Amino acid sequence: MNNTPSLDDWKKLYDLMAQLKDLAPWDWMEEDDIFGIQMPETGDLGFVSVMGALGEHLAIAVYQGIKGLSGFWQMHAKGPKLTAEFVLQIPQLQASFEDRDLISKEDREVMKKLGLKYRGAQAWPQFRSYRPGCFPWLIEKEEAKMLICTLEQVLQVAPRFKEDPKILTPTDTIHDYLVRVYDNGKWEDRVQHIEFREDKTINVVMDEEALEHLRALMPGKLTLEIDLSMMDEPVQEKRKERPFFPFMLILVDQDSGMILGIDMLTPLPSLEEMWSHVPAIVVEKLAQNIPPREIQVKDDMLYFLLQPVAQELGFSIKKQSRLKQIEHTKRELRNFTNRLGF
Repeated sequence: MNNTPSLDDWKKLYDLMAQLKDLAPWDWMEEDDIFGIQMPETGDLGFVSVMGALGEHLAIAVYQGIKGLSGFWQMHAKGPKLTAEFVLQIPQLQASFEDRDLISKEDREVMKKLGLKYRGAQAWPQFRSYRPGCFPWLIEKEEAKMLICTLEQVLQVAPRFKEDPKILTPTDTIHDYLVRVYDNGKWEDRVQHIEFREDKTINVVMDEEALEHLRALMPGKLTLEIDLSMMDEPVQEKRKERPFFPFMLILVDQDSGMILGIDMLTPLPSLEEMWSHVPAIVVEKLAQNIPPREIQVKDDMLYFLLQPVAQELGFSIKKQSRLKQIEHTKRELRNFTNRLGF
């Protein structure tokens, strides 16, 4: 099935970007001036942010669903502690203005078909899809539809916000949002309260045989550091497929610094699917005569995934701001790959 946007969709997107450039809503809107849109056919929610107040990155982002909106606010809360790894785990679409050298061959082909030419800095429209754990990639048909609706509504809402900034805070209740909804043949304002659910649901896979073997080895005496982190370089398994960032799971003995396990995991088909296998992988490693007394982690998700295993087997799990042996191991691995020329 051809999942690429039609030429008509591309024309709409580029036409809307031309109107957006003339409007320049980033001159009076900040990134956190958020409003929502509800897709007409699917009912999917998107939350729209206008970027470019500082002139560095002119773009419209639409954060997809409550997960995307939650990620946006967490991203803002992190401030200087924000990492690229965190940003790349927030589902979103972006329509941006880039310099010529950032425009891909695929972008140029579409522009050529439409007879479009651009000159100058931050003049070239670009449309990208951010899926958790993956490299920003070319948009698909449904994503193009969401971006078209997003840009159309920015052109409607931004001038109104300029006249009356209160429209984006429709009530005194926190997390009440202006949401644009298509009803009876026209777009209307609605107020929607968004509940951010704290509970995480991961369908964990477990190797019961390894779990029972590890149980027989307990109580343990070792203090281990365990880390799960995204690699810096993306991998593309097949040409034209969306590249992804592998994740590295490392287990290190804190006293000796000995590496007890390194596994490369892929965030496909989703991060949730990858996370579901992490407890089983850790248990299988520990069942190889590595019973822990304590496990130290830095990552919130890893803490969440391993906490039930810790409770069941009777070892403690602690969150630390730094994992010194893990940091040392990563430095050594980087030095090794650099020497090999990777």
